[in-house]
Amino acid sequence: MSTAMYPSKAEMRITGAVTKLGGQPTWLERPLWPTSAKLGEPMDFIGQFRLPGERIRLAYLFMSFDEAGELNTYDPEGGENALIIQRGGCLPSFVGKDAELFEGPSLLEWDEIAVELVPVYAGDSGGLSSWIGGEPRFIQNEEYPEGEGWRFLFQLDSSNPDFGVSFGDAGVGYGFVSADGRAGRFLWQCH
Repeated sequence: MSTAMYPSKAEMRITGAVTKLGGQPTWLERPLWPTSAKLGEPMDFIGQFRLPGERIRLAYLFMSFDEAGELNTYDPEGGENALIIQRGGCLPSFVGKDAELFEGPSLLEWDEIAVELVPVYAGDSGGLSSWIGGEPRFIQNEEYPEGEGWRFLFQLDSSNPDFGVSFGDAGVGYGFVSADGRAGRFLWQCH
């Protein structure tokens, strides 16, 4: 089963350990704000995603941005995006160092997008292209991070006008969690 994500602008700042887009992360442990491997600057916070299970855990998505669009943000280990897991995770070795920020640059600097989660059953996506759980629907060929045991966590469609990020031409981003639940990877594909 997967859970559809219906975004809507939040009335107030969201500070709970819930799935949301924009604003600032709700850290569960010491902040681990990644920096761009190429630029050395803090990445933009995109959103946080609640991991399944009774224990409260979050995956935080960050991405680098540059005016020229020369950064390989689609590459899950290219150092220009990071999906960081808390509790029990660490900063991936392929990104720049921890920027030691509690708050920092955000894709939606002044807005937060609340995400209503609604169950969707296999084969019944109803035209939705953003969800948590279930199976990914790849735009191009099936693509998982390198190595064994990566589990699909979420799919995020960048064509939503409220979202404000571009994954290429009508692209979709895909988040994955390692089998031990301590590491995350993110990649995107476009048409």
